[in-house]
Amino acid sequence: MEKQTKIALVTGGSRGLGRNAALALSRKGIDVIVTYYKEKDHADTVVQEIERGGRKAAALQFDAGRVASFDHFVSRLSDVLQSTWGRDRIDYLVNNAGFGVNAPIASTTEEQFDSLMNVNFKGVFFLTQKLLPLIADNGGIVNISSGLTRFSFEGNGAYAAMKGAVEVLTRYMAKEWGHRGIRVNTIAPGAIATDFSGGRVRDNSEVNAFISSKTALGRVGEPQDIGGVIASLCTTEMSWLNAQRIEASGGMVL
Repeated sequence: MEKQTKIALVTGGSRGLGRNAALALSRKGIDVIVTYYKEKDHADTVVQEIERGGRKAAALQFDAGRVASFDHFVSRLSDVLQSTWGRDRIDYLVNNAGFGVNAPIASTTEEQFDSLMNVNFKGVFFLTQKLLPLIADNGGIVNISSGLTRFSFEGNGAYAAMKGAVEVLTRYMAKEWGHRGIRVNTIAPGAIATDFSGGRVRDNSEVNAFISSKTALGRVGEPQDIGGVIASLCTTEMSWLNAQRIEASGGMVL
């Protein structure tokens, strides 16, 4: 019997870490569905690149901060699974969609706080809840956190707190869904040179140099440093790894 292809859903997969994770998953023989918020052209480019590599892929619009839209998203996902794969399940979920706000606690607004909460924690909680019936037994979930839950840099208090909540949630997900063989782990990237938070790490030479000086490997991270780690968690080689926080930071602030 031919082995069934695995399918992964990567939220926020049109750019940055999500894009790199989607491509890394495809190189491991996993088909990929990516979501995008506004940049459909970027998502379509990712799909095309995956397809050129011989895997199937699809892109769906998704607003990670609007829980009221999740039922409709799950319905569209089910349609795509049937039309493209003849399937009704995904095997892996990568909760990557998110954004940051750089503001001291003393000046963080309620609007900023709520936006961070809606996307980075509430969205993860309820999207995973909604998708649980669509995740195959013995599948896996990878939640994206941040190195900022271990080390502290001023201006990241609210964002880091949301990611800390995701790390606790990861352990509870692993506990509650282990009877189905679903593994749930957290990847905590260090500072990565993407357009995240306005591209501060990538484009600000002072920030870049500071992070490099605090990192054992002597440089800031690149998206390809993280994508492969995420993809590796979606393989049988990692089947006994569960409820773990894995920091991929090159050794920041040791």
